[in-house]
Amino acid sequence: MELAFAPAVEQARLVRSGEISSTELVRLSLERIERLDPALNSFVTVCADEALAAAASIDSVPGDAPFRGVPVGVKDLAATAGIRTTYSSRAYSEYVPNFDTAVVRRIREAGFVIVGKTNTPEFGTVAFTESDLNGATRNPWNTDLTPGGSSGGAAAAVSAGLVPLAHATDGGGSIRIPASCCGLFGLKPSRGRVSSAPFGALEGLSTAGPMARAVEDAAAFLDVLSGYEPGDPWWAPPPERPFAATTSESPGPLRVAVTTTPPIDTPVDPECLRAAMAAAEILAGLGHDVREETPPWREPSLFDLFITVWQVGPALHPVDETAMTPLNRGLVESARATSAIEYARAVAQLQALARRIVSFWAAVDVVLTPTLALPPVPIGWQEAVAGPIDQLFRNTQFTPFTAVANLTGQPAMSLPLHWSDDGLPIGAQAIGPPAGDALLLQLAAQIEAVRPWADRRPPRV
Repeated sequence: MELAFAPAVEQARLVRSGEISSTELVRLSLERIERLDPALNSFVTVCADEALAAAASIDSVPGDAPFRGVPVGVKDLAATAGIRTTYSSRAYSEYVPNFDTAVVRRIREAGFVIVGKTNTPEFGTVAFTESDLNGATRNPWNTDLTPGGSSGGAAAAVSAGLVPLAHATDGGGSIRIPASCCGLFGLKPSRGRVSSAPFGALEGLSTAGPMARAVEDAAAFLDVLSGYEPGDPWWAPPPERPFAATTSESPGPLRVAVTTTPPIDTPVDPECLRAAMAAAEILAGLGHDVREETPPWREPSLFDLFITVWQVGPALHPVDETAMTPLNRGLVESARATSAIEYARAVAQLQALARRIVSFWAAVDVVLTPTLALPPVPIGWQEAVAGPIDQLFRNTQFTPFTAVANLTGQPAMSLPLHWSDDGLPIGAQAIGPPAGDALLLQLAAQIEAVRPWADRRPPRV
């Protein structure tokens, strides 16, 4: 296999065995970024000198870190000591933190070499990676189209072989959306599986997780990211075995509910329907009990309740909102006009809805849906409507299936199992039971073995 597209765990094995050096891997990554990324804009900051120095240091000292010497991208929503962190906002255009978030510390401790920061919309608010500060990221499969968001830079970088895997975050689908758009495997871990330290996570909606081509990479990366940090408000039970070990185990026969009915009333493109039903056929062929059934997630006021909470995110940044995009500025204004009672009522209603939805998993193990309601849309599609709330509703018309797992805290993944006739990747989503990360990884590895996707690459990479 071409080295740039080799699994990250294999790259790390080659470095540990001395067959290649970290410097070679990092130089390869930087060369591909320099050559290919002008057309994609997946990285907003490239720290070549620092990465090469880190690689040289790794090469000079023996070690057995799980991802020893492997280049990685970190989403520009995570603070990185000594590396510019913009949150894709003009308010932070020159901000260089003097600390790492807990996740970034774990990434460094695992032996990774950070080659740069990947693009995201301002504060990760929307599902399209188009930033006033950092520009739009383009989909490697068709550069006229979005790679999704908010981890669009991470997805474009992995899809194009600039890095073998990347750090991403997911607050309403922001790992699964770009995974679907870019033909990758993306996993949103369970709430509390990965710490948000030293910061909080708005009502537990968002979490960090892996963006990868191979399931084994995602599982091993989740082992790195996972773990409690003092003061965490949520905590998931540790796995019985490392997640990487579970991918070689069978999930056993599973009860799988398939639905193409989203939690909000919006049409679903036929290609996305086909992606879900094709995945259902694969699962049935593997011996799983597959039936058509929809969780009780329809709630007429769901969008309004979710936005009442979501709009607070931009308002938590201690900066002048006049430096924000019009969308986030509008959300700040709306958040300020919302009373504490209205906010608390929305949270309580969402929690009650989450309890009702999660109860469905007493009778099933996995729920299978389309990841998205539409194939990748053109750059600028969101701006076809005016106003922050209308633009966010346009987001949900694209992504109606993803945010429910953030609401309930369940693990969920997007599987790259379908491509349209014009060559665009279309994902299928699987939502697991509470704390069922290992089960989803077992299922993903089982599917990957019979329907591999790693050899599918975008044109011109």
